[in-house]
Amino acid sequence: MDDIPYLLRGITQMTTASSTLISSSRYLNSPRMREWVAQELLRKNGPDLPTPSGAFILSGIIKEMQNYAEIDAMMEEERKHNAALDRFLSERFVSSYTLDDLSQYPPDSVAGLFYKQLHDGNYQVNIVPPYEAKGNYDYFLLRSGQTHDLEHIITHGNFDSLGEVVVGLAKLENIYKHFSPELACELAVMQFFASFRFIARTALHYPQVWHDTWAAVERGRKVGMASDAYVLAKYEDVFHLTPVEARKILGVREVDDSVDTTVPSRIWDGKA
Repeated sequence: MDDIPYLLRGITQMTTASSTLISSSRYLNSPRMREWVAQELLRKNGPDLPTPSGAFILSGIIKEMQNYAEIDAMMEEERKHNAALDRFLSERFVSSYTLDDLSQYPPDSVAGLFYKQLHDGNYQVNIVPPYEAKGNYDYFLLRSGQTHDLEHIITHGNFDSLGEVVVGLAKLENIYKHFSPELACELAVMQFFASFRFIARTALHYPQVWHDTWAAVERGRKVGMASDAYVLAKYEDVFHLTPVEARKILGVREVDDSVDTTVPSRIWDGKA
């Protein structure tokens, strides 16, 4: 025993009849997840594999591992004592606005700023095209896709790489604040992996923006913890308002709209 380094004591070699890799973690058991984590957390950024593509691939991997029926049941139980979730699931609102619709709003409004981002970047209105949600969790995912860009505007996460950190950490904290831990774990797991790849790549390849990245983490966390359940918000009701006015209606607090992450994001992207 004295020959074993202190920090290595207590390790037990497990045995199994399995002929393949297996553990008590469903994430570690997934070959696709292992490959995604290795690639997305360890790689450098490059134009051959744009960062947004990683989130799209991740969504398919997570879908394979989650039990939608169990999560639906958890949400049904949660809504009994969570009024915001109950309203969200009762209304099941799905947006149907077009780029033309958004163009009718004032430039400084939530919808106007959203329109500018879509128009200038030649982006689609919806990250994920509308579809018929099959259950509670499927509906939550549908709305998350529809509101992601609006969360950039509401939380003041710039439409760039470090802005994604602000939006992601705000969402993580907001979910864990307003839902039971077990349900929050399921609702937030996609966002966890999507957000922490930014931090890992910063530490490994972009030390010049280490402080900028962690500042983005802190700004996002403050918003998520201080705010009402804006992850369930119907942003369409505040399209005509400025972001400052909309935050008051939605209960979004502690937003720091003085920070511009354009330059550090260019460094993180490998463009400067």
